[in-house]
Amino acid sequence: MSQEQDQAGNGTRKLNAAMLGKLLVIAALMFGFGYALVPIYKQICELTGVNILTPKDISVKELSNSQIDRNREVTIEFDANTQGPWRFRPTVSSMKVHPGEMAQIVYEVVNKQAYKMDAQAIPSYAPQQAGSYFKKMECFCFKQQTLGPNEARQMPVVFYIDPALPREVKTITLSYTFFEVGAKPQTASLEGQGAR
Repeated sequence: MSQEQDQAGNGTRKLNAAMLGKLLVIAALMFGFGYALVPIYKQICELTGVNILTPKDISVKELSNSQIDRNREVTIEFDANTQGPWRFRPTVSSMKVHPGEMAQIVYEVVNKQAYKMDAQAIPSYAPQQAGSYFKKMECFCFKQQTLGPNEARQMPVVFYIDPALPREVKTITLSYTFFEVGAKPQTASLEGQGAR
């Protein structure tokens, strides 16, 4: 009886080993198929023109945006005010944009001090109602800026004008006031030392 059990056990082991081998081959084939599926899928999509976000020979700038109102132009004027020891100005004084069209302006700032300064820019708009139609995608005014001693920096503003802007508004002025944040009153501490 023990020989029969041994033979039965050996037969079962052989069957288990064969089954394990088959399962490993199937798992390897499934992995290979999954790995090869991505480039195959891309090729099929390119051939059929399905699920392609940007065609290869068209740049992002050339893609048409149906939200742009090409029948209107709005003049955007740029202004800069400072409250602190730096030079702050836009690189251009104005530009014309179509409502819905993405545009960019660059402001330059130079810290004229020999020490680091933290600053913040606050925007304002004229006419005031235009502020709700002036949509900034990227702006240095979103966060505090730290400028090193004598550092010069160019800071972009990427924006578009909402096409819902009332038609009577033909000019918008974007004005920034750039001021020091958390300034240490150095003169007061010197006066306090002299009083002692």
